[in-house]
Amino acid sequence: MSLQLRSSPPSPFGRKVKIAAILCGVHLDIVWADTTDPQDALRTQNPLGKIPVLLREDGAPIYDSPVILEYLDACAGGGVILPAGGERRIEVLTLQALTDGIMDAALLQVYEARMRPEAERSDRWLDIQAGKVARGLAALEAAPPPHGGVSGAADAGEIGLACALGYLDLRFSGAWRPDHPALVAWLDGFAARVPAFEATRAP
Repeated sequence: MSLQLRSSPPSPFGRKVKIAAILCGVHLDIVWADTTDPQDALRTQNPLGKIPVLLREDGAPIYDSPVILEYLDACAGGGVILPAGGERRIEVLTLQALTDGIMDAALLQVYEARMRPEAERSDRWLDIQAGKVARGLAALEAAPPPHGGVSGAADAGEIGLACALGYLDLRFSGAWRPDHPALVAWLDGFAARVPAFEATRAP
């Protein structure tokens, strides 16, 4: 089975897929995608022009990261990074949604600074996105998820949280760390248990 992941090294969503693939024992060929280039085939692979996208020889492209993780878990026989059902599955999917939202809000702040001239930037918009990140981190600091995942490694929610914190380190110089000691300790524990986290760090 040949699988190709269209992504970019700094993408936290792409990193989430890479970690999940390693934990599921699924090999991915990584191919750079430029979301700002209208000539990139990405726009035909995902009409939204967003990453990550998983390309298969025997099926339609799959996007975005939560759906790709469902596919990878199924490839591994199920129950590796996603519980099969019940309340535990709802908990994992809800944590994944929260961490995806933190990553989205962080990315929107980066794009606002990168894509708009300084005179056109909206401080109010940046504050709204920063508020989402702050509230998400506060909720997680109060109750960090337990380690261990579904099969003893890590589940989709944990992977998402690690990638969200890693992205905040990458793009915001780790400014979240002083006020979130429980999450710092949680991330240290995750990195120690899941070598794929360090292996997928952006250069």
